Amino acid sequence: MEKYDYLIVGSGLFGSTFAHQATAKGRRCLVIDKRSHTGGNIYCEDISGINVHKYGAHIFHTNSKEVWEFVNGLVDFNRYTNCPIANYNGKLFNLPFNMNTYHQMWGVRTPLEAQSKIDEQRAEVLAMLDGHTPSNLEEQALSLVGRDIYRCLIKEYTEKQWGRKCTDLPAFIIKRLPVRMVYDNNYFNDRYQGIPIGGYNRLTEALLKGVDVHTDTDFFLSPYHEWRNFAQRLVYTGPLDQYFDYSLGRLDWRTVYFRTRVVDTPNFQGNAVVNYTSCQQPYTRIIEHKHFETFGNDVYKNPQTVVSEEYSTEYKPGMEQYYPVNDDKNNSMAEQYRAMAASEPDVIFGGRLAQYRYYDMAPVIEEVLKMSIP
Repeated sequence: MEKYDYLIVGSGLFGSTFAHQATAKGRRCLVIDKRSHTGGNIYCEDISGINVHKYGAHIFHTNSKEVWEFVNGLVDFNRYTNCPIANYNGKLFNLPFNMNTYHQMWGVRTPLEAQSKIDEQRAEVLAMLDGHTPSNLEEQALSLVGRDIYRCLIKEYTEKQWGRKCTDLPAFIIKRLPVRMVYDNNYFNDRYQGIPIGGYNRLTEALLKGVDVHTDTDFFLSPYHEWRNFAQRLVYTGPLDQYFDYSLGRLDWRTVYFRTRVVDTPNFQGNAVVNYTSCQQPYTRIIEHKHFETFGNDVYKNPQTVVSEEYSTEYKPGMEQYYPVNDDKNNSMAEQYRAMAASEPDVIFGGRLAQYRYYDMAPVIEEVLKMSIP
């Protein structure tokens, strides 16, 4: 039986980046994935000549020069800048909250006018709190931006996202709500931002070049579950609780699903992402994938476009796990599982699922780059 230095469970960004770095150091790696493709949630599917983000919009952004140079050394990135739009009952607002948003909301034109309007509305809830710390998401949001922005752009959207009333959600979810006093629609503050030219599959292919890969292979339903027969060490990126056979219970997740369709028009909504913040629409946003990689009048070169309606729902076994539910129960259980993981010999737990933490893409890569790989 062929022996590897590492058996890597999962070909998402953590697993693929680890395989790349370990291979560069002369280690032999075998990557397995239960899906029929590599790349995890960054996988793109070609539909009508358009790279469709099968598992939702992924925009690479980072302040780390090291990470940016690393990924660009593998594949060139384009100039995509994330500037989502919010649609509230047919009225459009720029996101994140900035001077364009305040002008659209109130007609104000200067930062002083905008701040005055926000402070006027914040004063109402601050008086109600009477010095007390906000106890839920609604109080926290109102104390930051006031009633109008909360009502139109936060409340119903958040309740669709989490399936819970804002008064039942913890305040920390929205504690760092950005409130900008400049006309700047760039969602991220990071220095570097873009999407791989040709789609994320090219990044995954570059990371896994020279690595043995088996797809359609479930770690728990294959001989590889007895991993020591195949490798000296294990890199595990699957669900943390599943590794331990749910011995402490199942961790909760929120998930999303998509209804994707081809539309016979070259330009459906004029933007990659439009959030629907009213409960009148059951979906949270519509993604038009063409705009991630095609700019200006080039969008008209393809007479069709692909759009995905995104719906948020409670996770059930068999669905994809997206967002950890960071309430007291799940945080406590996750800490216990992490303590068990720390005592597992020759096993590295990495990535969103195996650490029960939400990660952007760049921090996942940065974590691997900083690792000392034996």
